[in-house]
Amino acid sequence: MAASRDGCKMAAFPWHARSRNYASESEVCKLESVPLDFGDYHPLKPITVTESKTKKMNRKESTSSTSSSSSSSVMDPLSSVLDGTDPLSLFAAAADPVTATATMDGTRRKRDKDESSAVGSDFEPWSGKRGEILARYTTTEKLSINLYMGSEKGKAASTGSAVSEKVRTRLEELDDLEEGSQKELLNLTQQDYMNRIEELNQSLKDAWSSDQKVKALKIVIQCSKLLSDTTVIQFYPSKFVLITDILDTFGKLVYERILSMCADNRGSLPDNFSPESVNDTAKETCLNWFFKIASIRELIPRLGISECLPRLTSMIRGIGDPLVAVYARAYLCRVGMEVAPQLKESLNKNFFDFLLTFKQIHGDTVQNQLVGQCVEMPLYLTLYSPAIDWILQCIAYHAPEVLLTEMMERCKKLGNNALLLNSVMSAFRAEFIAARSMDFIAMIKECDESGFPKHLLFRSLGLNLALADPPENDRLQILNEAWKVITKLKNPQKREVNTVLADVIKHMTPDRAFEDAYPQLQSIIQKVITYIYDFSVLFSVEKFLPFLDMFQKESVRVEVCKCIMESFIKHQQESTKDPVILNALLHICKTMHDSVNALTLEDEKRMLAALINGFIKMVSFGRDFEQQLSFYVEARSMFCNLEPVLVQLIHSVNQLAMETRKVMKGNHSRKTAAFVRACVAFCFITIPSLSSIFTRLNLYLHSGQVALANQCLSQADAFFKAAVSLVPEVPKMISVDGKMRPSDAFLLEFLCNFFSTLLVVPDHPEQGVLFLVRGLLNVIQDYTWEDNSDDKVRIYTNVLHLLSAMTQEAFIYHVDKVDSNDTLYGGDSKFLAEINKLCETVIAQILDHLKSLGKEETLKRQSQLALYFFNTIVAHGDLRNNKLNQLSVNLWNLAQKHGFADTKTMVKTLEYIKRRSQQPEMSHFTDLALRLPLQSRT
Repeated sequence: MAASRDGCKMAAFPWHARSRNYASESEVCKLESVPLDFGDYHPLKPITVTESKTKKMNRKESTSSTSSSSSSSVMDPLSSVLDGTDPLSLFAAAADPVTATATMDGTRRKRDKDESSAVGSDFEPWSGKRGEILARYTTTEKLSINLYMGSEKGKAASTGSAVSEKVRTRLEELDDLEEGSQKELLNLTQQDYMNRIEELNQSLKDAWSSDQKVKALKIVIQCSKLLSDTTVIQFYPSKFVLITDILDTFGKLVYERILSMCADNRGSLPDNFSPESVNDTAKETCLNWFFKIASIRELIPRLGISECLPRLTSMIRGIGDPLVAVYARAYLCRVGMEVAPQLKESLNKNFFDFLLTFKQIHGDTVQNQLVGQCVEMPLYLTLYSPAIDWILQCIAYHAPEVLLTEMMERCKKLGNNALLLNSVMSAFRAEFIAARSMDFIAMIKECDESGFPKHLLFRSLGLNLALADPPENDRLQILNEAWKVITKLKNPQKREVNTVLADVIKHMTPDRAFEDAYPQLQSIIQKVITYIYDFSVLFSVEKFLPFLDMFQKESVRVEVCKCIMESFIKHQQESTKDPVILNALLHICKTMHDSVNALTLEDEKRMLAALINGFIKMVSFGRDFEQQLSFYVEARSMFCNLEPVLVQLIHSVNQLAMETRKVMKGNHSRKTAAFVRACVAFCFITIPSLSSIFTRLNLYLHSGQVALANQCLSQADAFFKAAVSLVPEVPKMISVDGKMRPSDAFLLEFLCNFFSTLLVVPDHPEQGVLFLVRGLLNVIQDYTWEDNSDDKVRIYTNVLHLLSAMTQEAFIYHVDKVDSNDTLYGGDSKFLAEINKLCETVIAQILDHLKSLGKEETLKRQSQLALYFFNTIVAHGDLRNNKLNQLSVNLWNLAQKHGFADTKTMVKTLEYIKRRSQQPEMSHFTDLALRLPLQSRT
């Protein structure tokens, strides 16, 4: 075996892949976790002031997070800025803190034991409704707000000042609220108002974090007062959401501060802690808060849940404005569901009290308010919906069916109020509603049409019937009753627009007058789609599509269609299967598509394709996957001249197949198996019609992966074979962003991805061992590579990675429910021998290429490739084999031989080998490291 002048022995080298334990290798690669021990100090630990009888410590001197149980060491939340004792704390000292909290903790323990009353994930939280309320209840009226501006009075008090001085300072601070520390901001837009509320929220957090508890309290008092302001009544639901966010923030800050005091040397409190687990500091501070809040009429202490909720429910009866009152009840129900969901009686009482006071809406006070603000009664009633819906949602959660009967009786006593009836149907379980569907229809027929439209009531009923079947004998009657209402529906906006369009058509059609008025007609279309962007309404306007037909000039017609599609993509928030929308937009997209010809610019094609793709992505038939596929088939026939649209359709169909797999959890039935095969067939038929060869290659690979994931093994083989057969057709140069580029780098990237997939593709029983890998290697061998390109060797090196992974007893990854070759062959010696033969052939090709680079002008490339191949052997080869070990040493020397080696990289590589030698079963790397010299560059 003669050595070449380039330092590599060109004889055949048997390949020996090292055995891999992927699980242990993964563990080695994980970052080491180091426990932190701060002792008594922690950087996030709250700093409190501890006073003794002999000495006072300022904030900088104290790092203790706990204090003694004596009253002198209690940290008062309102006095910390003054470094003194609040006069109201004197009452706290006389009370028994254990007794004060026993009721609340007893209730909590009882709730924790009653698992059936806990609120589960099926309960929609308030946060899910917040965004909808803010988006729906808006206004263009001007708003006003009182902002807390702060005060410089009473900010500092000497530590030695008398108690009377502290009391005086505290009273001055509280009086600031009446002495100009507020500023009324007028003529605010809705956005300005929301920004100011956010400023208040941030000011609250800043004041709290800087220990300005008085300032924080005054901000909360201000916000509470804002809840009684209904001067812009249609904005009130959104105002309620914004203000209660601040109240929630305040409550959370107080709770977290007191909870942080509960931690002592025993560590943090358990989830179900008892009063005995809480230290005296936290108990006294908590009680002190209750005494303080009790003296502020805008805020109410919540001490003893079971007693407090009924008391607060009764107190709301004193709120004169029914709208403010119902939202107060909604807030109380929200808090009640968070802290005591088992106290259902309090929830029911809130709703029944609301029903008793609902007649207030017909009183003079409310009527005068509506007249003054020019608000109609139907609009006013919709303002109640979020609060009522929430209260009823809380009541109906896991409620028995008998409660629905009681609710229906209460609604009947109020004359079948439509607003309440709609909320009841929205809150209770669909099965309960469906069983009483005829009773609800009777109640709907008795409702007053002027207050709340009946068709909305039938819509709510229909939503329930879509989820639960009504009694068999009632179904026809239900349909007949609903249809009587549906046929009477009239949309005044739609009707008037239709009248205008009809009149324009009537006057512009004779003598083709429309040809001279295209700009004006375009303006009309633009106005219509600006103000009607509910496309189910727009396309149900009878004269809209006939109006479009007047645009006979193709360029103008296409521009109009583009405007409509841009509006659809901008405003359509949810997917649709509305046949009116689909038929109209298919017609519009077809118009755009048919305008494409040989002279159409590429930018124009891309724009049209993007609009059509936007439409395709918005079409969804839900779980009706067959209908979805039918739509894609129809779209393919209509938009066959726009390649990006065909690509999108292939991706959409692949996604549809994967959605089917997800629904079936990978266990296909006969029907779904046939369906995913139909999806695969769609892609296999469509891909060849694409002109871009790399688009075809990548889609063959992607679609093959989808077929493999759905256990369509023969179809996956067909995709991969098609990809292999397409590789020889890859041109040497391709157009990228309008410029011609060599294709080698793109082909290398594709092949590397292809190799990663081929690892898990099982061999076909009739095609022989590794038939796809062999076919791909033959194609790579025959492909004509650029003379100055080393990509062929890099590909062969990646093939070695693949073949080494195939020799392992268990592959690094698998496709669910697909047996890869590690399962099929089970480490069979013949299978491994076939792999080793392939490896020998590949190594020979690599070494031949290295030998060909021995010329003066290619020595640098030879050095780089030698190191690249060396790294592959180190990573994947078993270097305990003497021949492979010697080959790696030869490659190392070749990489340095002519002075072109990157010394920095060589040094790091050698350091890596030395580190590896310290791992178990890698001791032979020690000898290898000694045989790898480092040569300095000259």
